[in-house]
Amino acid sequence: MNGHEKSFIMNAAKVIKTSFKDHFSSISKNYHIHRPDYPDNLFSYLNSQVSQHDVAWDCATGNGQCALKLSTFFSKIIASDASTQQIKQSSHADNINYIVATAEYVPIRANCADLITVAQALHWFDIEAFTKEAARILNSEGVLAVWSYNLLNINPDVDTVINQLDKNILKNYWPPERGLVENQYATIHMPFTELTTKPFQMEVEWSLGQLIGYLNTWSSVEAYKKQNRSNPLDLIKHPLLKAWGMENTIQSIRWPITMKLWRK
Repeated sequence: MNGHEKSFIMNAAKVIKTSFKDHFSSISKNYHIHRPDYPDNLFSYLNSQVSQHDVAWDCATGNGQCALKLSTFFSKIIASDASTQQIKQSSHADNINYIVATAEYVPIRANCADLITVAQALHWFDIEAFTKEAARILNSEGVLAVWSYNLLNINPDVDTVINQLDKNILKNYWPPERGLVENQYATIHMPFTELTTKPFQMEVEWSLGQLIGYLNTWSSVEAYKKQNRSNPLDLIKHPLLKAWGMENTIQSIRWPITMKLWRK
């Protein structure tokens, strides 16, 4: 750790350790392989919203997808996650400093971050405690950006099968926090000035096998497996293949992104 890093990283031993809602440590490798990347234009947009580009904190970084994209715009990235297993799968760059810490208690000095990002994770937090931590760490003109995505869109036939999986088979296996995602974070407010955002979406070209790999990263699928000792995707195998067509057919897949943005 160089002198510049020491200026904004505190002694981690002084940070209060808390439990966290861990839905992904056990599938961290699959999460790294099968989750889609966030679009480049989202990060260009965030870059345009901040006046300084010294420090960004990517909270709940997971495998570092967001941190890696931010690393091209900021001098230093602090990327934190409560899961050691997720951090082990992270993507590295010279200006990314990974630390294991919960979202609510992070060893980062006050008033140092130009940008804080939370990608597909805010709904798992103690939001009140995280808000206090974000207010402490953001500088006077700092920006907080949070975003999430819900169900994918492919075509009407495939979407019907995926909806059957989501709404019926896995209905009782989703954690209650998923409701915040389905509600597009509408009930989440911060004590900062809310900014207008642009629409974004993730887009990929995938085979059926790649789609199944992604579905296996759902927290509800993992919960179903643990309780029933079987994979719920087996229940949609035949209708999904019928809707998809040839197994090696490549389909366009889209996830609309819900983003909320605030300036301190």
